[in-house]
Amino acid sequence: MSGTDLARLRELNSLTVVRALRDQPPTTVTELANLTGLSRPAVDVIAQGLVSSGWATVVEPGGSSTVGRPARRYRFRATAGHVLGVDVGGHKILALIADLDGNVVHTSRIAVAADADPAERLAKLDQILATCLRDAGMTAQDIWAVTVGVTGPVDATGRTTLFTPLPGWQTVDLPTHLSGRFTCPVVVENDCKLAALAERWRGAANDANDIVFVLAGMRTGAGLIIDGVLRRGYGGAAGEIGALKAVKWLAAPSHLQRCPGVPPTVSDDDAAAWVFTAARDGNRDARTAVGRYVKDLAVGTAALVLALDPQVVVFGGGFSRSADLVLDPLRRELEKLCLRVPEVRASTLGADSVALGALRLALNEIDQRLFADGLSAPVAPRR
Repeated sequence: MSGTDLARLRELNSLTVVRALRDQPPTTVTELANLTGLSRPAVDVIAQGLVSSGWATVVEPGGSSTVGRPARRYRFRATAGHVLGVDVGGHKILALIADLDGNVVHTSRIAVAADADPAERLAKLDQILATCLRDAGMTAQDIWAVTVGVTGPVDATGRTTLFTPLPGWQTVDLPTHLSGRFTCPVVVENDCKLAALAERWRGAANDANDIVFVLAGMRTGAGLIIDGVLRRGYGGAAGEIGALKAVKWLAAPSHLQRCPGVPPTVSDDDAAAWVFTAARDGNRDARTAVGRYVKDLAVGTAALVLALDPQVVVFGGGFSRSADLVLDPLRRELEKLCLRVPEVRASTLGADSVALGALRLALNEIDQRLFADGLSAPVAPRR
C-alpha cells in the first residue's frame, strides 16, 4: 500500500472509533476494540490521537477497591462543536443551540407579529440569533451547521416559492441572508418535515420508521418519514395534501373559529383554545365544532394513511395540547376510512418540535460531512 493508502486507512479506523464512541457511554480501549473489530493496540493509539486532536476526552478512573489500576475510559467530546436549530413561525422565532450529542445548551425566543413583512421578520431573526449566540458565550464560528424551519414547501434553493402564509416570504432568500453571518452550511426546511424528524428522534414516534406527522393548528400540514428517511419530494412539497381542497384541511379550523358562543373579542388564533376549553366543560356547541373539525382532519389524514400505510400517525402542532379531545374521535374516523388504522399518538414535544427537528437535521449534516469526508473535513474541533 502507498503512503496515501495507509494514511486513509488510519483515518478510516479513527472514524470507526469516533462512531463507536458517539453511541456509547465512557468506554475502555478493550471495549472499543470489541465494538470496532480493530486490534487493542491500534485502538489504544487511535484513542490517544483523538484526545490530542480534540475529538475525545479521557474519563479518569475513580476510586475503587478493585485490585490493580482501573482501565482508562474515553468519551466522545460532544462540546467539540455546536449546531443551531431555528423555527421561524408565524408568531415567534425560536432558536436552540445544541452540542454534537444533541443536548440543548441554550434557548432563545422572540415574539413576532403574524402580519410582519419580510424585512421585519428578518430583523427579528437577526436579533434572536445575535442574542442566542451572545448569551451562550459563542460566536458564529462556533456553529458547525444551521437549519432553519419555515412555513410552506421549501425548494432546493431554500425558498418557499410555491406558497407560505408568512407575508411576502416567497421573495426571501434565507440561505443567502444567513451566509453573511455563518460560514458553515445553512439548510432551510419545511416546519412540518422538521417536526416529524423531531418526533422520531426524541418524541412520540421514536420507535417507528414509518410515520405521518400531522401539524394541526390554524393551518394543517404533514411531514412524512418512510423507511426511516424524511421524504421531501421532488420539489419539496411532499405531504402538502392540504392543497387539495377535497380533503378539507384548508377549511377545517374554521369550524372552531365559527363556533357559536365564541366571544367577539376573541381573535381567530385564540378561538380554538376557547372552543377546546368549552368542549371540556361540556358545551354542546363547542363539542359539535370539535367533532366537525376532527371529521375534516380525518379526510386528509386517511388519504396519507392509505397511500403510505404508516406505523404511527403523530398528532402535533398547537392543537396537540387538546389531544385529549381529538385522538379518540380521530381514530374512530380513520376506522371508517382506512383499510388499516395505524397507532395515533399525541406529540410529546409541543412548541419546540420544529426547532428540535432543525437540530437533528443539522447534526445529520455534520455526520454526513464527517463520515463521508473524514476527520480532516472542515468540521474539525476547535480547542
